[in-house]
Amino acid sequence: MKEILLMGFYQPHEALSRFLVSAQQEFKIPIRYLQEYAALGTGGGIYHFRDQILSGGAEAFFVLNADVCSEFPLQEMLEFRQQHGDAHSFVILGTTANRTQALNYGCIVANADTQEVQHYVEKPSTFVSEIINCGIYLFTPAIFQHIGEVFQRNQQELVLCPYLGEESSNGWQRAEVIRLEQDVFTALAGSSKLYVYKTDGFWSQIKSAGSAIYASRLYLNQYSKSHPERLAQNKPGGPIIRGNVYIHPTASIDSTAVLGPNVSIGEGVTVGAGVRVRESIVLHGASLHDHTCVLNTIVGWDSTIGRWARVEGTPSDPNPNDPYAKIDSETLFRDGRLTPSITILGCSVTIPAEVVILNSIVLPHKELSRSYKNQIIL
Repeated sequence: MKEILLMGFYQPHEALSRFLVSAQQEFKIPIRYLQEYAALGTGGGIYHFRDQILSGGAEAFFVLNADVCSEFPLQEMLEFRQQHGDAHSFVILGTTANRTQALNYGCIVANADTQEVQHYVEKPSTFVSEIINCGIYLFTPAIFQHIGEVFQRNQQELVLCPYLGEESSNGWQRAEVIRLEQDVFTALAGSSKLYVYKTDGFWSQIKSAGSAIYASRLYLNQYSKSHPERLAQNKPGGPIIRGNVYIHPTASIDSTAVLGPNVSIGEGVTVGAGVRVRESIVLHGASLHDHTCVLNTIVGWDSTIGRWARVEGTPSDPNPNDPYAKIDSETLFRDGRLTPSITILGCSVTIPAEVVILNSIVLPHKELSRSYKNQIIL
């Protein structure tokens, strides 16, 4: 891996710049952020920056959607491509979903022997296949020829039907909006150029802040197999650890605290006596005072939870009895009410002593004075 490019329509800011600098230092690899002049879609962005991607003579490159978590079997995808198709073939990472949930994803019909993609449909209205697109791809520079064909077709349509471009500020912008899935993969299917590598490893979308708890559980479980040294162990004089728990070396944890399963404690966090934390993420600088109980919650940076307070959310996990079940994209509201979900405390939130915060979202820099249930606290 020679270089990492982040692409998006988001205005870069200080926090992102700081992250890029620290990531470059940690991983010893150039990392840059490329900002699109408009939201160009999953294919339009990489086509717009194709010269940047190809500079340095890349033989191949991975494209990864940022809102998924996975084992990211990149090496396996490379080896798979060498065994399937030719030097200019492309690989989609696929996984198995149940029949109902498959309709929410891009569905892939592949040749059982060669794994060539024969048919691709994005979010079909009826069942097509249980193999779904994971949003992780291996491309060669040849992909830009196929995206370019879509771009030229879009331009021709604008010339023939100029009113199509009226929605955007100019026709050029409209032509550059390209969707990899619907515009490119659908056309490539059945052409002996597109293949699917099916993974049995974990994969999930991260479509809401609360789904980070489930993603964290998947990663902690992976660490227990591949990097057990990263996880906390029960030691004399240390906190009680149940299941998979990550504790940053700079965190201060009282020996009477009970943590786990699926808990991640960030940099500089303070956890007092008798604290119970389960299925939660506690971000850097947060402070949990004595005897607090934190369940199914994300505690934001530099937040404080007072003594004997209880902060609890409701998990929205996939069906544990279905090995192919995926996490559902829950809507924030249902029937006019806030859907019970993970409780989220924004940064620098203060929760007073002896209150209960249940199924709520607290925006940053809030100082609460009482208990709340099923509310968004602005």
